[in-house]
Amino acid sequence: MGRSKTTGNNGTVASSPSPSRSPVAEELPIGPLSIVVPEAEREQVKVNTASLSELKNACDDAIKRYLSRPELFKQNYIHTDVRLGLGWSSVIVAGFTALYGYKVEFEQSKPVIWIGLILYCALSTIQWLYAFFIEKETIFQGKRKTFSRRIVTERISIGSRTVPVKSSIPPAYELQISYVRSSSNGKSLLAKGKTRGSREYNSFFDEQGTMDQQRLEQFVGELVEQTMEGKNS
Repeated sequence: MGRSKTTGNNGTVASSPSPSRSPVAEELPIGPLSIVVPEAEREQVKVNTASLSELKNACDDAIKRYLSRPELFKQNYIHTDVRLGLGWSSVIVAGFTALYGYKVEFEQSKPVIWIGLILYCALSTIQWLYAFFIEKETIFQGKRKTFSRRIVTERISIGSRTVPVKSSIPPAYELQISYVRSSSNGKSLLAKGKTRGSREYNSFFDEQGTMDQQRLEQFVGELVEQTMEGKNS
């Protein structure tokens, strides 16, 4: 830290510390609002405004595209992979069981058919339990590693849901964001935050159902950067 010299009434020279930038601010990684997305890279998104599921899915997909840009986070597909693995496994079991029952006489095939039926029910149940208790409302999980005098790892998780109509208030899109920034392979916690925010769907879509992607990105970017600063709301 530098020092500036001042002369007192008695002629002596005193030194006082000069202002310097906060080390925390210097280490804060780049946030979404610092990324400028060219309009040419955006494809028009148009949905049926009468369908809440279409509105939510369109917003979810736009957020994934925005936050998974090379400058931001690398998306983690663990939830999708698990659900696809369980789903395909149940389909394979069902197909094999049906084929075996078709090729082999009924009485002889009953033990295998029962095993196949039990496996199919078990896999379908596990898939449902995973989606309900583990994946929940998660739409995006991302990770980023940066180097600023040390290796810093960031992890972000975003969940979304539709807030239903309440009297005269239109349906809204709500996000829940959690964020952790650490170093030394997670041993040193640098920042941690959780943020929640919502905005009415008509803030992002016009009457024809065309999405204002820039406005949605601004909304998401502000929430993410608040969370990156360690704020909780």
